[in-house]
Amino acid sequence: MKKASLLMMLGALLLLGLFQFPLWNIMLGAPQYPEPLGINIFINGLEGQSEFDLQNIDGLNHYIGMKTLPKPEDMWEFSVFPLVIGGMALLGFLLGVFGLLGKIGARWFLGWLILMTVLGVLGMYDFNAWMIDYGTNLDPNAIMKLQNPDGTPMSYKPPLLGHKQLLNFDAYSYPRLGGYLMGFGMVLTFFAYLVGRKKEYQN
Repeated sequence: MKKASLLMMLGALLLLGLFQFPLWNIMLGAPQYPEPLGINIFINGLEGQSEFDLQNIDGLNHYIGMKTLPKPEDMWEFSVFPLVIGGMALLGFLLGVFGLLGKIGARWFLGWLILMTVLGVLGMYDFNAWMIDYGTNLDPNAIMKLQNPDGTPMSYKPPLLGHKQLLNFDAYSYPRLGGYLMGFGMVLTFFAYLVGRKKEYQN
């Protein structure tokens, strides 16, 4: 179980990268912006990819009635997510230690992975729900009121993943380094489970 436990510990510790690196990124490109505008999404707040990106995005959003981008104190997620990630990293590391000591089996590693997957899916669902609210609940008194061809109000929701055309903007939404580290950590924990189970069967 030594190798499996070390993989479990490393996989859990990779979650801590989310405290340093962005989880996700949304880019907005248009002909009038030689340098695309970008939002880096951390587990505890938002940052512009460049110095004035958040300010410029809020300025554009004002014309179509979108809310200003949230500050950390505006969303409970920015307070809860760091606690969840820190707690899961600590739990995973401790499971690895207990595995090294022979106190638990590989199924505990799989249990951690399942729990982390469920939390990740819930986090993505919450992120998408926030973008739906952000892109559809517009100020009726906005300067610009654009409609779809069928007369319904146009939605400016960015894509959860991939590319979407928003008026003359191309919006791109993809994971960043923190998200990739988290994903790689989860892959390592899956291998920890497989290696541990193989060792248990051999014994």
